[in-house]
Amino acid sequence: MSPDSLNAASCLVRLLAACCLVLAAAATAGEIRHVLVLYSSHRLLPANLEGESGLRETIANSTELSTEFLDYPHFEGESYVHTVTTFLREKYALQPPEVLVVGGEEALAFLLGHHAELFPQAPVVHMGVARSFLRSIPPLPADVVGVPIEYDFSGTIEQALRWHPRARHLVVVTGTATWDREFEARLRDEVSHFKDRATAEFLAGLPTGAVLKRLGELGGDAVVFTPGYFQDGEGRHFVPREAARIMAAAATAPVYGPFNTFLGTGIVGGRLPNFVAMGRQTGEIVNALLDGAAPAALRLPEIMPNTLNVDWRQVRRWGIDESAIPGDAIVHFREETLLEAHRNEVMIAATVFLLQAGLIAGLLIEHRRRRLAEQAVQKQRTELAHAARLAVAGELTGSIAHEINQPLGAILSNADAGELLLESGADRRDALREILADIRRDDLRAGEVIRRLRALLAKHEVERQPFDLNEAVSDVAALLRAETRRRGVTLDIRLATTALTVVGDRIQIQQVLINLVLNAMDAVAEVPENRRTIVVSVENVAGGIALAVRDWGHGIAPDDLPRLFDSFFSTKRQGMGLGLSIARTIVEAHGGRIWAEPGPGDGAVFHINLPAASATAGQSSETA
Repeated sequence: MSPDSLNAASCLVRLLAACCLVLAAAATAGEIRHVLVLYSSHRLLPANLEGESGLRETIANSTELSTEFLDYPHFEGESYVHTVTTFLREKYALQPPEVLVVGGEEALAFLLGHHAELFPQAPVVHMGVARSFLRSIPPLPADVVGVPIEYDFSGTIEQALRWHPRARHLVVVTGTATWDREFEARLRDEVSHFKDRATAEFLAGLPTGAVLKRLGELGGDAVVFTPGYFQDGEGRHFVPREAARIMAAAATAPVYGPFNTFLGTGIVGGRLPNFVAMGRQTGEIVNALLDGAAPAALRLPEIMPNTLNVDWRQVRRWGIDESAIPGDAIVHFREETLLEAHRNEVMIAATVFLLQAGLIAGLLIEHRRRRLAEQAVQKQRTELAHAARLAVAGELTGSIAHEINQPLGAILSNADAGELLLESGADRRDALREILADIRRDDLRAGEVIRRLRALLAKHEVERQPFDLNEAVSDVAALLRAETRRRGVTLDIRLATTALTVVGDRIQIQQVLINLVLNAMDAVAEVPENRRTIVVSVENVAGGIALAVRDWGHGIAPDDLPRLFDSFFSTKRQGMGLGLSIARTIVEAHGGRIWAEPGPGDGAVFHINLPAASATAGQSSETA
């Protein structure tokens, strides 16, 4: 890293550390045990992820786990080490760890060199550190413990040659990073032990393209061993698992590897350590140290075991003799044999059948119960809407009676006049025709009032039929004509210039409109008569049809607006608070929306948006 980059990194580290100090100062001390885990490599290395998984599932619930990563081998050098040391010391100054866990040899070497200036009071547990590395350094201090591992390169190669007795060519692939070179040096030493059984070919530090090309040219007398690589000959960075995957996909010979994280990438297998098991073992050591055990008093295994692991799909692919797989091998991705698939077949089939039958029966019962509940709810809604219409009719009784009595009175008067003409004996046929025409007109007028009233009061199932909203609004205006005269209210109906078709229940939409108009009449009841005007407008808008009822009454209090359509909420002294709630239910059942807002100036405006017939039809077809 350049000096400028290191200075910038150092400033960033100090800033982050300062933030962490502030956060740590706010925490309650002593409630949570703190453990810091420092990994050699980067966060997404599969070995780190699996080790972390085993550690977290084993460690005590009252323990907080913090993780840091050295990102080796991407970053190294004295300046970088100094920056990381400063960062860790300042970040955890107010919340020092009680135990340190180091994952990998580089992390252990880093902490051995800086333990005293970081967290000297905390014992150290190493995880994933090779026994050969521990033998190459001075004896560990008494407060540094752990169970070492040893990657069994030779054991895996031995198993590969045993499973492929025709193999006379051993291909070894490594990279150019520091770790890659260390693996290469070890492999050159160990592969020499097989010189009498196979000729070794090292593809070391080559570009990935060249490696894949060579692997694709191998014959049936070859096997491949690779620990993957962190960097290829062109300087491209890799996760070793990903490098192994692309090599296995390209190779025309079986591929083996030393890490269990490679399983599932296309390698056959090998004698592998288990990183999850390493994490669990480390978690048990951490728990013991947090419980007060002295590091030197712990009785630990000498080494983590390696177990033969094999991918069953690769066994079948490369024709490996199944009888040659030891009984203690762990077989992954194995397909069941016919016998295994049908063991206890009758019992399993009967159990599955009974479970399915019970589940189906339960679902049918639940479906029926839900349909009955929905039908009951719909019936209650219909009856409630009908009851509301009856209540409206009761409120309009006087006006409706007057509206009917007028034509009836006119009919009676015309009948009396006709009778007088007949008794006079005069030939007044033209006058009689006029009288009969008046009687017919008044009869139709009264009949129309009764028809509208019967339609409003009739108890019927909810319909989904197209109707003209202009006509429905005109009918409402005619039905309320007498009531508006009685109250001294001017009802201004402003219809759309063209027919606007809505699909739904005409009577229910009229019920909503009547409710809104009557509410508006109540709102203007106490204002001067010249302001008792209610405007009902219908217009075509983008996406549907807009219906609005505008009054110039006392308006709506801002606190009441959010609750206006709630059940049993009313601003009237004698109101039950169901009218607007029912109106909202009806409008929403028609796929529309209803809301209120203060009018410009005085009064209020109630808006209804309904989908037009074409939009509703499209929606229905999509739902179907």
